[in-house]
Amino acid sequence: MKINLSTAKKLQKTKGWGTSACWWAQACKDSDTQDKIIDLLYGKDGLGLNIYRYNIGGGTDPENCRVPDPWRRTESMMLFDKEKEETSWDFTRDKTAVEVMKKALDTGNVDTLILFANSPHYSQTSTGQASGGLLKHTCNIPKSKYRAFAHYFLTVTEYFIEQGFPVKYISPINEPQWKWGGDVVWQEGCHYEPEEVAEVLHIFATEIKRRNIPVKMCIPESGELLQTTPKYLWAILADDEIMEVTDIIAYHSYHVDNSPESRYDFCKQIVRANPQYRFDMTEWCELPCRHHTRDFKGALITARIIGQDMIYCQAVSWTSWVAVNGIAKKEDGFDYADSLISASPDFKEWSIAERYYGYAHFSKFIPVGSVALNIGVRPTADNNDFNVFAFSVPDGSTVIVAVNEGEKNTLEIEGDFTSSKVIMSNQNEKLKTVYDGDFIPTLEIDSDTIITAILK
Repeated sequence: MKINLSTAKKLQKTKGWGTSACWWAQACKDSDTQDKIIDLLYGKDGLGLNIYRYNIGGGTDPENCRVPDPWRRTESMMLFDKEKEETSWDFTRDKTAVEVMKKALDTGNVDTLILFANSPHYSQTSTGQASGGLLKHTCNIPKSKYRAFAHYFLTVTEYFIEQGFPVKYISPINEPQWKWGGDVVWQEGCHYEPEEVAEVLHIFATEIKRRNIPVKMCIPESGELLQTTPKYLWAILADDEIMEVTDIIAYHSYHVDNSPESRYDFCKQIVRANPQYRFDMTEWCELPCRHHTRDFKGALITARIIGQDMIYCQAVSWTSWVAVNGIAKKEDGFDYADSLISASPDFKEWSIAERYYGYAHFSKFIPVGSVALNIGVRPTADNNDFNVFAFSVPDGSTVIVAVNEGEKNTLEIEGDFTSSKVIMSNQNEKLKTVYDGDFIPTLEIDSDTIITAILK
């Protein structure tokens, strides 16, 4: 493949990289383990992430909860007395998750703190549970409780701001189009139709302004690129009150891992059609997860998706789903956790997944303020084994990330450079500097390998 970086077209300026503290942070109680994981994710020698997503949980009613996994139940700062039908506050709750968030902020690398919710508080739902309705695709919060939901979420937001947490964005709704609920539930979630999303967010918008809270909204966290996404997007774009306090149109890029065409279409139909708005990719993991945590194919897929989301969708930032998930061993003895790190319930056993290194090839070398470049490469689902992505970074360097999932390949680079530094990862080596010297215009990239090249 030949690329000419001197003629590359500048795209969007990037705002960085993130992940979610849902739900691992509440379970990670050992201080030393917290420090090690935060260093891996947010430390300067780790991924150096700058975006942190904290979950304002819907809470757990111990007498009325169908979520089987304790990690996916949440502790709320709002208490509910069933007999009196009264609420009260205890801001010492969710203590462990807050401790972890503080440690991330203490690295000095986090410039974007987002509070998000998967469901309203269980006391505000139709079922009395935060895991969705009894019927699939049914909204689990009655209209009479919309304002109560906003009060709950924004009161927690105000508390964090008063405590000095630099909350920049709130995200009250997550993946509204999915079924959430029914006979089988596994986590918090709430389905909304597009008009219901608009009604709830309208109340949030008016309350943000009434309370004069210095935050913007990051919405609607659509769970897919196209399909039903336009309906949800048009519903919020049509409401001036909502858009007045909205800074980010957030979407997730699940279910189209081998479809670059879907990303071209999303960019054309949604992003370029609305150039006045910022679009961020706020959740992705391999779903379903077909590659175990020791299989470097997981890193290759992760790196390919990051690059395609940043270049072809023109995402302003990219955030993985959960940083840590529970160990998920299958019959073959391997762990199929879909996260960057996997851990036992008590965190006595935990390890880094291979996909962590796929993320590192971007986050460690492409800082906030970098500019994505269109180098004219346009893969298809039938020709998706060799991907190359380029960014112009603030120090004047150009960074290339090449993801080779096929046979050994050659990348020929045209441009005015004097030096090259090449970092490589594969099944056996991780983030190894394999060259650092004069500019080399031709790079040989082995099969199943990721390289990051820093050109100056």
